[in-house]
Amino acid sequence: MADSDSMIEGILEALVFSSGEPVTLRDLAAAAGVSAQTAEDALKGLAGKYRATKRGILMAEINGSYQMYTNPLYYEALRKLREIPARNVLTQALMETLAIIAYKQPVTKAQIEEIRGVNPDHAVGRLMEFGLIAEDGRMDTPGKPILFRTSDEFVRRFALDGMDEMMEIG
Repeated sequence: MADSDSMIEGILEALVFSSGEPVTLRDLAAAAGVSAQTAEDALKGLAGKYRATKRGILMAEINGSYQMYTNPLYYEALRKLREIPARNVLTQALMETLAIIAYKQPVTKAQIEEIRGVNPDHAVGRLMEFGLIAEDGRMDTPGKPILFRTSDEFVRRFALDGMDEMMEIG
């Protein structure tokens, strides 16, 4: 397969995967910047690859639209996953506190409170439990308050290549 064909497959795969619901062939072709025939050929090729390699996801064509879905072969594993407690959810307050820490790091609880206007003890504690922030020493001022920074888990969880990428986003 030529590099351009591989790139087209990759684009279409990303489009179908990220949509979460069926997407028409016409919309996929337009978004990928290819003809409907080229898109259809690439999508059918992808669907065949998924079936042949017994991947965890499959692609289906339904009334002219394409969608990804989980492979029924792995139903039992999916059922077991549902029994595992849900991953920790970041509330609005936690996200606000995390954003302050990420952009102002290293930062103290007092500095977070000054920005948010509320006591950050609970939010900082939860973010520590989730492994998204870590202590980064102490400030050299009276009382020596603890400094906080984001952790490697923060970078992984938010799919950043590193702090440099996060700073570019802001």
